[in-house]
Amino acid sequence: MTQPIGLSSGRFFNHPVFSMGFRPFFLLAGLQAALLVPVWLAQLLMNMDLGLPYSPALWHGHEMVFGFAGAAVAGFLLTAVPNWTATAVRQGPPVAALAGLWLAARIAFWCAGVLPPWIPAVLALAFFPAVASVLAGPLISAGKWRNMVFLPILGALTLADALVQAEMLGITQTGRSGLVLGIFSLLLMITIVGGRIIPLFTANGLRPLGIAVQPKARPRLDRWSIGLLVAAGLAVLIMPGGRVTGTLLFAASALHMVRLSGWFGWRTAPVPLLWVLHLGYLWLPFGLLLLGLSSFVPALRPEPALHALTVGCIGMMVLGVMSRVALGHTGRPLVAAKPTAVAYGLIFLAAAVRVFGVMIDYPAALWLSAALWSAGYLVFVTLYAPLCLQARADGR
Repeated sequence: MTQPIGLSSGRFFNHPVFSMGFRPFFLLAGLQAALLVPVWLAQLLMNMDLGLPYSPALWHGHEMVFGFAGAAVAGFLLTAVPNWTATAVRQGPPVAALAGLWLAARIAFWCAGVLPPWIPAVLALAFFPAVASVLAGPLISAGKWRNMVFLPILGALTLADALVQAEMLGITQTGRSGLVLGIFSLLLMITIVGGRIIPLFTANGLRPLGIAVQPKARPRLDRWSIGLLVAAGLAVLIMPGGRVTGTLLFAASALHMVRLSGWFGWRTAPVPLLWVLHLGYLWLPFGLLLLGLSSFVPALRPEPALHALTVGCIGMMVLGVMSRVALGHTGRPLVAAKPTAVAYGLIFLAAAVRVFGVMIDYPAALWLSAALWSAGYLVFVTLYAPLCLQARADGR
């Protein structure tokens, strides 16, 4: 008698999409990025009513920070931690369960108008602890703080989400604080991971082209850059708009600019997989500078600066890392196809229009930025969905 295809046969969990964490989560992150922003703009500018019990802006912020970026974080850590710790790759049921939890939370937020309000909140707040529970054993056993630091970052993201949920449930007005904490937690992760991979990838990626660069290790600068970013983020959280906050933001911006300048980004033009990381990281000091200026110049609103950090830094770094990881871990050459480079450019333009275009024509700039952003991530999904859904090209 033929065994039916289902959970009992194991065929579902043996599908290639569950063989590594990046596969489902990068695909889901790309879809979330491409589809969510136009829907939010339709709510904001066309009065489309989804029946949500909270503001469209809060829903948009939550689903981008904790939905889109949260999926990218999970996919990256589930793939990178086994390499860092020399432990077995998590695959099959644990990956499927985490992806299912993430997807259930997204569906619950889309249907929040007809569900009891605690259901989306519980699903959302369970996600980062669930990811941490899968990663904690390997990270702790590795015994190195440079690896274990990602557990507190996952904890900070959980706390940030809880602050947003408190406002969504009508308990307190802490939604802004939660989004700020979530954004700076993501920027902290980018700062740590970027400091590890950007100089290494740059040196290795330019060597075959006969371009010899050797970024110098500057651990003191790295520590000060990370520390000032944390201090500036806490200041933005506690004392938004204050002069002390602005000064800390200026200092953090300057150090991160110095840090980036030592990675030879100007030599990476021939290699899209490299320049996307350098341009993405460049939005970090620029966004911090703009946010600092908004503390001293009342006419400057903080929103453009925050979108420089989110659309620019987080958006480009996520896209650059996802495309590189997907190529490398599916047995393909680390060479970005021309459409991938176009996608990188689209996200860069989306950030530039969102930051500067709103000063000229706010509605038009929002629509154009959203179109560029969605197009960039649709290109990613179109190109990389087959990689995520199929077995490795090299048969490993």
